[in-house]
Amino acid sequence: MQADPGLDPAPPPRGRAGAHRPPLPATAAPRPGLPALRRDPAPRRAALAAGRGRGGERGLVRGEPPPPQSARPHLGARTLPPPRPPAAAARHPRAPGAASAERGGGPPCGPGPGAERARLPAALTSSMLYFQMVIMAGTVMLAYYFEYTDTFTVNVQGFFCHDSAYRKPYPGPEDSSAVPPVLLYSLAAGVPVLVIIVGETAVFCLQLATRDFENQEKTILTGDCCYINPLVRRTVRFLGIYTFGLFATDIFVNAGQVVTGNLAPHFLALCKPNYTALGCQQYTQFIRGEEACTGNPDLVLRARKTFPSKEAALSVYAAMYLAMYITNTIKTKGTRLAKPVLCLSLMCLAFLTGLNRVAEYRNHWSDVIAGFLVGISIAVFLVVCVVNNFKGRQPENEHIHMDNLAQMPMISIPRAESPLEKVTSVQVIPNLSSKM
Repeated sequence: MQADPGLDPAPPPRGRAGAHRPPLPATAAPRPGLPALRRDPAPRRAALAAGRGRGGERGLVRGEPPPPQSARPHLGARTLPPPRPPAAAARHPRAPGAASAERGGGPPCGPGPGAERARLPAALTSSMLYFQMVIMAGTVMLAYYFEYTDTFTVNVQGFFCHDSAYRKPYPGPEDSSAVPPVLLYSLAAGVPVLVIIVGETAVFCLQLATRDFENQEKTILTGDCCYINPLVRRTVRFLGIYTFGLFATDIFVNAGQVVTGNLAPHFLALCKPNYTALGCQQYTQFIRGEEACTGNPDLVLRARKTFPSKEAALSVYAAMYLAMYITNTIKTKGTRLAKPVLCLSLMCLAFLTGLNRVAEYRNHWSDVIAGFLVGISIAVFLVVCVVNNFKGRQPENEHIHMDNLAQMPMISIPRAESPLEKVTSVQVIPNLSSKM
C-alpha cells in the first residue's frame, strides 16, 4: 500500500528523553554547530578545554555573551572532568603575577610581590650579619683602647699617711704570679673553644640519628636563601657570643678600674712617698695628687687599677659560661654525676684564681668579689637572654600548635551552688520581708 503523498510521514519513534532523534547514517556529516567529537577523542578534549577556558556553559567570563544554542554541545555527548592541577602547583601556590598571566593579562610589568617577599629574608639576614659584625668590631676596638692606650685617664685616688691597707710588700710583676696572665688568657680562650666544638659535634651526631635536625634548622633559622650546616651555625653562634662576652667583661672591668682608681694592697711599696716632704706628722693626714709618689710611674699607674679584679672576672665568666653550656646541652642519662663534677671543677678553678690574687697581695677582697659579680652577671645574661640556654628556636609546628591553642574557645563550666548558700538565701528572704 502506498502512502498518500499529500500527507505528512509518520513521526519517528521517540527516545528515552522524549526528544526526536532521527538516526544519522554512518557517512552522514555532523550537524552544523556541533563539533565532530565522537570519532576522534583528542579534538574532543581540546574543544572541551577551550570551551572551559572561554567560560563554557557553566562558568562564563564577565562581560562575555553566552554561546548560541546551536554551538552548545549535544545533550547525549559525555563531558570530561576538569583536568587536575599538577602536584607541584598544589603544594606550592603560584605567585599573583603568574596567575594574572594565565588569566590572559600577559606577563606582569616587573617582579611581583611574591618575588619581593622571597628576597626579603635574604636582605634582612645580610643586614643583620653586617650589623653584628660592626658591633663586634666596635667592642674589640673599645677593649683595645682601654687596655693598651691612655685615651681614658685613670682617677687619682688619695691615701692616708702610713695606711696599713696599702703597706703590703710588692709581690713582683704579673708574670711571676702563680696564675700568670698568659696562662689565664690562654685557658679562657682555648678551653671554651675546645669544649664547645666537641660538644656541638656530639650533639649534632646524636640529633641527626634521631630526627630531621638539618631541615628543621635550615627552615627556622636561615631560611632557604642562605643554608649553612647546623653544626657550623651553632658552633659559630655560641663561640661568637662567648667571644663577645669576653671582650664585654674586659670593657666592664677596665671601665670600673678607670673610674674608681682603687689602690692595690702594695701601692705604698711602689709609690714610695716622701713622708718628710709631704709633712706626714699624723696617720690621719690625707694625701692626694700624683706628685706625692716618687716611684716608677708605670708601676704606680698599674697599682691604681685594681677594682674590680680583671683576672677574677675573666676566670669566673669562662667557668660560668662553660658550666651552663655543659648543663643545658649534654642530656645523656649517664652524665648525672659527671656534669656536676665537671661544672664544679670549673667554678673551683675560677674561685682559686680569685683567692690567689688576694693571697699574693695583688687585689683586695672587695676587688675579687666585684670581679666575680661582673663575670657571673655577663655570663648569665648572655646564656639566658641571647642564646636561650643553648637551645634552638622552636620549630614552626610548635608555633602553629601554640597559636591554635590560643584561638581555641574557652569552656565555661556552670557554677554549682552549695547547700549552705541555699540555706543562707532562704533565711535572708524572710528577714527582708519582715523588715518591709
